[in-house]
Amino acid sequence: MDTSVFFILLFSLVLSSTEAFESSCPPAKFGHGAFDIRFPFRLKPRQPQNCGDRGFDLFCRNNSIMIHFPSYGDLVVKSISYDTRKLNLLDPKNCVHEVFLNLNLSLTPFDYYHVLKNYTYFNCSASIGPSVTQVPCLSGPQHHVYTVESSVPVPDCCRTIKTVAIPFAYSSYLSDSSFGLGLTWDSPERQDFGFQSKTGWFHLARQEDSSAADTWPNCGGLCWLFHFPSLFFRQSW
Repeated sequence: MDTSVFFILLFSLVLSSTEAFESSCPPAKFGHGAFDIRFPFRLKPRQPQNCGDRGFDLFCRNNSIMIHFPSYGDLVVKSISYDTRKLNLLDPKNCVHEVFLNLNLSLTPFDYYHVLKNYTYFNCSASIGPSVTQVPCLSGPQHHVYTVESSVPVPDCCRTIKTVAIPFAYSSYLSDSSFGLGLTWDSPERQDFGFQSKTGWFHLARQEDSSAADTWPNCGGLCWLFHFPSLFFRQSW
């Protein structure tokens, strides 16, 4: 088979796959002027499950778009940038440092967008003075919570809470609840090609290693399209 014929067939398959996916999974919007919600995210229950990836489910509550994190709870989605792969969040409790203390991103497909540094949170029964600014949303009349770089020793009269890698320590100049709550994701755009037939969806996996071999039976009679390039170039070169 001529190389140009193969690439025409391959391009036609990918184009029809994309069109089929977009027709069955159009972007969702919530409210006037809202951002698009599309793969890998999906808006439950408006979009079917196959329109998004695992861990990217969004939902509506109190006129806001929310996302749930198992280790913390629900956060408000402020915006999504698909070009830079940045998810901007707001904490409905207005305490970003409570999020930093409890959010375990290893349980999710996300990572912090900003550069991280290790900081230690510690709790004191009395104020330790103006040299370190306490975190107001974590403090109370009988306890005072502070955060410092992990290399700074914790005062003997205080108790260490946790050392975590976070984008920044507390500052009265950076106390906005959304600052630092930027996440990113590594999931590539639709890792497999798909096409829709009368019997349902078929996914043609990119065989990057032997572990993907068991996905090939799902591609029906079109598997030869994806085996063909290696056969062709091996014979031609």
